[in-house]
Amino acid sequence: MTANKFQNTAAAAAAAAAAILVLVCLGSPDVSAFSTIQHHSLIIQPITTSTSLFAGGGFGASKAKKKTTKTKKVKSKSVGLLEEMGGVNSSSNQSASQSPPSAPKLDRFGLPIPTEDDVFPPLESDIPRIPAEYNDDTHFNREEVADAIKNHLGVNLNTFDEDGLSIHEEQSNNGDEPTSSRWALKLLHKDPPVFQVENFFTAEECESYMSMVDPNNNKRDNNDEPPKAVQITSPTFSSLSISRRTSTTWFCRYDGVPTLLAKAQQLLDVELSQMEEPQIVRYRTGEEFSWHYDEIPSTQLSNGGQRLATLLVYLNDLEEARGGGTVFRDLKPPHIARSSGQGKKSKRNKGGTSGRPDDTNPLTVRPKTGTALVFFPSAKDGLPDVRTLHKGEVALDTKMIAQLWIHERGYQAGVPEGNLQTDAIEGVKREADRLGFL
Repeated sequence: MTANKFQNTAAAAAAAAAAILVLVCLGSPDVSAFSTIQHHSLIIQPITTSTSLFAGGGFGASKAKKKTTKTKKVKSKSVGLLEEMGGVNSSSNQSASQSPPSAPKLDRFGLPIPTEDDVFPPLESDIPRIPAEYNDDTHFNREEVADAIKNHLGVNLNTFDEDGLSIHEEQSNNGDEPTSSRWALKLLHKDPPVFQVENFFTAEECESYMSMVDPNNNKRDNNDEPPKAVQITSPTFSSLSISRRTSTTWFCRYDGVPTLLAKAQQLLDVELSQMEEPQIVRYRTGEEFSWHYDEIPSTQLSNGGQRLATLLVYLNDLEEARGGGTVFRDLKPPHIARSSGQGKKSKRNKGGTSGRPDDTNPLTVRPKTGTALVFFPSAKDGLPDVRTLHKGEVALDTKMIAQLWIHERGYQAGVPEGNLQTDAIEGVKREADRLGFL
């Protein structure tokens, strides 16, 4: 696939998004009505900084500057993107037998209400997408992984043995007896590459990071020092994007999360200076993050360049029936194949019969305590990858994650004020030593 194919597809998405934003903005008052700072997909409560901010969402192709519109907000229930824009009830699903075909519904400007496909056009069939392949219980093939990451930042294969298990081993004291665990690397999708790393965080580490959202646990030993994290309220709609996000985010100080940084550095083989502000995100019942890209708008690439990798760590479990999964619209689950002449069911494929990925369901990663998800919003040359469109499903229980983005080059943090990667160097070294990375 050529670079032009990706660029043309991204350009089409950008044009559609820009057109929709223009429609929404007609007749809007001046944006000076906002009293808070716009941080790409987030509205930041009183924090003053001169840095151009964009962490926390990544809405890719959307570049249009949008004005606000004074409208009454209905607080009795949550509504989706298309409903908010056009007043459509997405829960209504009347069949053709119930009502005859009619003209498209119009918004308050008399224009057709945009559909999801208008905002995020389906990919053309000739854009390659290759699911990962497993052979019975074998879920790791070093050569296949190396081939999958050749055009991306990738993962540090020196961290893993021939079975995809980490060389280092961690001790966990959760429970009656101490246990040990090793990371387990799984290739979920080959092109574009998507990875899952089991046991990336221990249960204790997950508990520690979730507790940071409690103001009583967010303080330093020295009360004169700033807290480890600053709470950010994610808006229902950003003035710079068309995606919907309902959650709460805490931007962490680098020196407050040395374990996350040390493990990210070992897994991805990157410098601390490339890391965006670490975040902890909480989704309460009914909250979500609709379809979006993690790439950085071209107008904001001066700070660190493009995002090369997304690292997301699930801090708690959510059963499938409780939603909250990370869904990649255009990617399929792994292909589970049988070994030649074995004729037995795969232990990893509980259905046990299909050798093809499910053509009806997209790749969905379930929240599991301590498991990390890694994918690449752009190739290592900085070209955004439109195939990585994804969303966080509506959560029916509380869901919490830690997340981190890696840039092409040195990135200057903007939140919290005075947040510096260099402040974390000593703490990260201590953690790396404790974990056996050094």
